[in-house]
Amino acid sequence: MSARLPLLLRQLSHQQLTPGPACRLRKLCSSSSSSSRGDDPEEVHGRRLQDGQALSIPGPGSLEVSGTDSIVREVIHNSKEVLSLLQEKNPAFKPILAVIQAGGDNLMQEINQNLAKKAGLDITHICLPPDSGEDEIVDEILKINEDPRVHGLALQISEDSLSNKVLEALKPEKDVDGVTDVNLGKLARGNAPECFVSPLARAAVELVEKSGVTLDGKKVLVVGARGPLEPALQFLFQRKGSMTMSSPWATPQLQGKLQEADIVVLGSPKPEEIPASWIPPGATVLNCFHDILSGKLRGGSPGVPVNGLISEENVSLLAAALRIQNMISSGRRWLREQQHRRWRLHCLKLQPLSPVPSDIEISRRQTPKAVDVLAKEIGLLADEIEIYGKTKAKVRLSLLERLKDQKDGKYVLVAGITPTPLGEGKSTVTIGLVQALTAHLNVNSFACLRQPSQGPTFGVKGGAAGGGYAQVIPMEEFNLHLTGDIHAITAANNLLAAAIDTRILHESTQTDKALYNRLVPLVNGVREFSEIQLSRLKKLGINKTDPSTLTEEEVRKFSRLNIDPSTITWQRVLDTNDRFLRKITIGQGSTEKGNSRQAQFDIAVASEIMAVLALTDSLADMKERLGRMVVASDKDGQPVTAEDLGVTGALTVLMKDAIKPNLMQTLEGTPVFVHAGPFANIAHGNSSVLADKVALKLVGEEGFVVTEAGFGADIGMEKFFNIKCRASGLVPNVVVLVATVRALKMHGGGPSVTAGVPLKKEYTEENIQLVADGCCNLQKQIQIAQLFGVPVVVALNVFKTDTRAEIDLVCELAKRAGAFDAVPCYHWSVGGKGSVDLARAVREAANKRSRFQFLYDVQLPIVEKIRTIAQAVYGAKDIELSPEAQSKIDRYTQQGFGNLPICMAKTHLSLSHEPDKKGVPRDFILPISDVRASIGAGFIYPLVGTMSTMPGLPTRPCFYDIDLDTETEQVKGLF
Repeated sequence: MSARLPLLLRQLSHQQLTPGPACRLRKLCSSSSSSSRGDDPEEVHGRRLQDGQALSIPGPGSLEVSGTDSIVREVIHNSKEVLSLLQEKNPAFKPILAVIQAGGDNLMQEINQNLAKKAGLDITHICLPPDSGEDEIVDEILKINEDPRVHGLALQISEDSLSNKVLEALKPEKDVDGVTDVNLGKLARGNAPECFVSPLARAAVELVEKSGVTLDGKKVLVVGARGPLEPALQFLFQRKGSMTMSSPWATPQLQGKLQEADIVVLGSPKPEEIPASWIPPGATVLNCFHDILSGKLRGGSPGVPVNGLISEENVSLLAAALRIQNMISSGRRWLREQQHRRWRLHCLKLQPLSPVPSDIEISRRQTPKAVDVLAKEIGLLADEIEIYGKTKAKVRLSLLERLKDQKDGKYVLVAGITPTPLGEGKSTVTIGLVQALTAHLNVNSFACLRQPSQGPTFGVKGGAAGGGYAQVIPMEEFNLHLTGDIHAITAANNLLAAAIDTRILHESTQTDKALYNRLVPLVNGVREFSEIQLSRLKKLGINKTDPSTLTEEEVRKFSRLNIDPSTITWQRVLDTNDRFLRKITIGQGSTEKGNSRQAQFDIAVASEIMAVLALTDSLADMKERLGRMVVASDKDGQPVTAEDLGVTGALTVLMKDAIKPNLMQTLEGTPVFVHAGPFANIAHGNSSVLADKVALKLVGEEGFVVTEAGFGADIGMEKFFNIKCRASGLVPNVVVLVATVRALKMHGGGPSVTAGVPLKKEYTEENIQLVADGCCNLQKQIQIAQLFGVPVVVALNVFKTDTRAEIDLVCELAKRAGAFDAVPCYHWSVGGKGSVDLARAVREAANKRSRFQFLYDVQLPIVEKIRTIAQAVYGAKDIELSPEAQSKIDRYTQQGFGNLPICMAKTHLSLSHEPDKKGVPRDFILPISDVRASIGAGFIYPLVGTMSTMPGLPTRPCFYDIDLDTETEQVKGLF
C-alpha cells in the first residue's frame, strides 16, 4: 500500500489529464445517482457544460491501480474544465480549499496538493499537533467559516476528534466532505443535488459499480463504520436499490450477517479474532476506512480474501478527486449567490389597530429580526457586517468591490411640497413605499434615510423614524445615538476647532525657531518630519526631507500659518438645540494670553464633516476631503486647510467607523440604511452617497433604492440633483413628490399651522376651495422636478380627516400639472399594504426613459449659479447680495473655488426667504446675506436672509414627555 500510492501520485504528476477513449461520461457538478452538489448545467460565458465535460467512470472490469488512475484523471480533468469556464466569466474567481489536519502524516496532504494543482485550485493546509483538542480544531474551523476567500473546508483528523461540537462548528455550505448534519439530512431526504455528499462514500459506491457488480437487489453490510461515513454509505447504496445493513464488529450476529451479504464494506480494520472465513468467497469486499482521510493509510485488513477486494488506496484516491469536484461545485454555487437574485426575505406581519396607537407603541409591539439574519437575507456576507446590539449593524465598504460588476437597481427620490411646521411625512412615505415593494410585491427594495439629530428629537419636531405602521424599528435606537456617527462628527469637528485656536496661540507667543523645534521635536536624538508635515513642505514647494537642512525663511514658512482670526469660518458644534451658544466669546482665560475672539456653536449636523460623510465615496476620498476643508484665510488672503493644521489623519481616524452605513429594518422586516444626517435648510439635506451605492448593488438590476431629500423639492430635491448626483454620478429614475391635504390648505390661504397648537377647523373639515387654491404649490414643485427631466409620481399622504372629494381633487390637479401619476397612500394606518398602488405607479414610471439634466453648469460664476436657482426654482425676480456676501464671493473666486455647485441655506417654510409667504410667491428679490464655503464637501453655500445654524428650544420642548422606565429600561415619550 505505502509503495503503490506514491507511485500512482508520480504517475498522475507526469500524465496529461485528458479523458480516456473508453470512458462513459457523466455530468460533473450536476444531478446524478451519485453526484455531489448537483446544480443543473449552466451557461458560462456563452458556453454550456455538456455531458462530455463531466465526471467519467470506466466501464465494468478490473479496478487495478491503472483503472483508478483513469477515473481520477477524468474527474480532475473535468473539474479543471469547469473551473476554467467559470473563470472566463469571473477572472478574479480563485477558489481555495482549506484542509485542517491534526497529525504528522503528510501523505494525504501530498495527494490533496497534487490533485488541487492539477485542477487549478488553490489549497491551504492548517497543520495542528496530533494531540489537538476539539476547542483548538473548532477555533480554526470558525476562522475559515468567516473567510470569504475559502469555498471549501475538509477535516483530516482522527475519527475520535470528529465530535458533535466540531461537526456543528462547520458551515454546511463549505463542508465539501459532507459530514455535517445538514448535508447528511438532505442526502437522507433524497436531495443530493442540494448538498455535498461524502466523497469517501461516493468513491466506494462508484468503485463497486465499476467492478462489475450490479447493486440493485444486493445485500450490503457496512461493518465497523462510525460517524458520518456510516449513514452516507447506507443512503447511497439504498439509492442504488441495495438492501443495506450496518453492524459493529462486536456483535453476536455478525457471522450470520456476513454470510448473507453480497457486498461487505469495511468501515474499519477487521479485528484478528474475526475469522476471514466468515466472509463468503463470492462477496465483494470494500476497504473504506475513515482513517484513510485522516492521513493514516494502512494495509488491508488481515485475513480478508483478496478476490473481489477493492483496496483502500483506490477508494482514497477517488475520494480525494471527488472532494475536488465538490470544491468546484461549492465555488460555482458561491458565484451564483453573488449574482442578482430575488431576496428570500422573511417579512414581518403587521396587525394594524384602529385607532392607530402611538408610534412607540407600534414599534414596541413588533419584534424585529436579528440584524445578522436580515443581513444574510439580503446577500451580505458575515465578514461584511459589524453588529451593534441585536438590531443594528454597520456594513463594510468591501462589499462594493465584491459587487462591482453587479448592475445597479432603480433609483427613486422622495421629495415634498413646501411643508407645514409639522412635516408632511416624507420619511413615512419612503418607508411605506419600500414595505409595499418588498413585503407585498416581492421586489427587492432598500430605504436610505438620514440619521436624525438629537436637537429636534428633544426640541420641537420629535423623532424621524417615520410614523404609524410605516416606521424604522426600534425607533428609540434610530432616534437616540444609533451607532455614534454624529458623536464621531462632533469629536472630529471640535478637534479641528481646538487646533485652529491653539495654533494661533502658539504662533503668537513663540519665535520661529522655538515653534519649529516644537513642531518637529528631537526624539531619541533624531528630528523627523511626520507624513503630513512632508505634505505641507511639498505644498510650500520645499523639496527637503531632512529637518536640519531648512533655511530660516523655509522654517518660517513651514512653521507659521498666520491665520487671520477675522476670517475663521470653522465653528464648534453640539448635537443639542442651544440658542445661547449662537454667539459666544472664547479665550477669556488668563492662560490664553489675550487671544479671545467672538465665535459660535452650530448644531452638529450642520458641520462640514457631516456633509463630507454624506458625499464621500470611499475612505481614501473622505480623507482627501477632510484634508482640503478650508477653515480660515491667512493674512495674505490664502486659504488655510485642515491639512495645513496637520489634523487630517486624526480626523480620519475619528471618522473611520462613521463612514460605514448603518443597517436597520422597517416594521415589516425590509432593509433600511440610516447614514448621515445633514439638514436641508442649512446643508444639502440628503443621506449618504455610500448608502445609496451599496443599496443599489444589493437590490440588483430589478430592485429599487428609495432615498429621501429633506423639506420641499425646492430645497432638498434641488440639492440632491445639483450636489449629490454630481458627487455620486448616479442618475435618478423617479421622483416621488409627497403632498398632504393639510399643507395644501395652508398654501391655499388657511390659518397658520403651529407645532403643539391644535389645528383649526379648516384643516379637520372638508374645504374644497382651500385645497384647490393651495395646489399651486404642488404644481410649482412638479415643475421644479421637471426642470431636471425626471418623471414625477405624486404621493398624497392621506390623513383620517381628508375626504374623498379632497383626495380626488388633488390627484386630478397633480396629473394635469404634468405628474406621471398621483396616488393616495394609506401606509400610516395599515403599513405597506396601503402603498401598493404607489409602488406600482413608481415601478411603471421607472420604466420611462429618464432625461436627467443638471440645472446649471458649475463653470458659471458663483453669482450666476445663485441667480439661476433663485429664479428657476424659487421663482424670484432677482437676487440682492450684501457687501459681505459679495466680498466672500470675490475671495472664493480668487482662491480657485468658483467652480463648485451651490448649496442654498434658506427657510424650508416658503419658496421665498420669508417663512410666512405661502403658496407660490412672485416678483420677490432674494437677499443673500452671507456666503460660506465647504471646500471639503465640495460646495459654496449662500445664506438667504437670516438663517440660524443653531436651533433653539421652544417653550415646551419634547423632552417634557420623554422618560425611562427604570424597571424595564424602556424609553417612553418618543414620537
